[in-house]
Amino acid sequence: MSFTYTDAHTHFWDSGVMPYPWLAEVPAIAGRHTPEELVAEAAAQPPSRIVFVECGAPQPDEVNWVERLAAAEPRLAAIVAQATMDAGARTTAVLAGLASRPLVRGVRHLIQDEKDPEYCLRPEFLAGVQQLEAFDLSFDICCRHHQLPAVIELVRRCPQVRFILDHAGKPGVRAGLLDPWRGHIASLAALPNIDCKLSGLVTEAEHERWVTADLQPYVGHLLATFGPSRLLFGGDWPVAKLASGYLRWLAAARDLTAHLTPEAQSVIFQHTATRAYRIG
Repeated sequence: MSFTYTDAHTHFWDSGVMPYPWLAEVPAIAGRHTPEELVAEAAAQPPSRIVFVECGAPQPDEVNWVERLAAAEPRLAAIVAQATMDAGARTTAVLAGLASRPLVRGVRHLIQDEKDPEYCLRPEFLAGVQQLEAFDLSFDICCRHHQLPAVIELVRRCPQVRFILDHAGKPGVRAGLLDPWRGHIASLAALPNIDCKLSGLVTEAEHERWVTADLQPYVGHLLATFGPSRLLFGGDWPVAKLASGYLRWLAAARDLTAHLTPEAQSVIFQHTATRAYRIG
């Protein structure tokens, strides 16, 4: 029986269309990456639906470009757009504009590289995030594991906002660190307004030497806390190419969830994304 899945975390870029200065730091993946290249790499197992997540390009140029990609590739079903959350009235105007775009389902403001571990709790940031309910937009959280205490408080202070944690909070897989990440994840999972992506773990592991077993303690804890109904698969392509080909990570994720019932596996690989990003 064929395997049908949604990829809830995919990036596309083309430096010939718009600039991505950060790609200079990762030349191995700096080339053109569009749905065409993804489908080619995924070969016989491409996703049935794709959620695009912002890549740091200028807005609204990036959303405009991805909408054009979606016109040619119907599997591209939703967009998580970049939005600066702590810009006051400008944030409100940006969110209003994004809410009018049919494919935009959520926004992201990267906090992973902020030096202040409590950056996301600054009043102006909180004020921006708290507006998302009115615009029917979710918020993707991209942070590192040491920032999780503040993230827990962010989610707690915005109970009406829907959150999705990217890459399981980027745990210290390379160093084999499980704590205090496990406690923080348990605290997050106790809050009803957040889902978690089964994504990005391979780039937190040893790029050249990781094996599926290295990821099992982390995935096992996600299953024990969030459960299948609040986990959603993401390829994190092409960033994941720094550590893994597309199909290798897909196979690892399937292996790590193979002990679940077929129904539970379908929830992780298809149905949670449908709910979280409101896609058909």
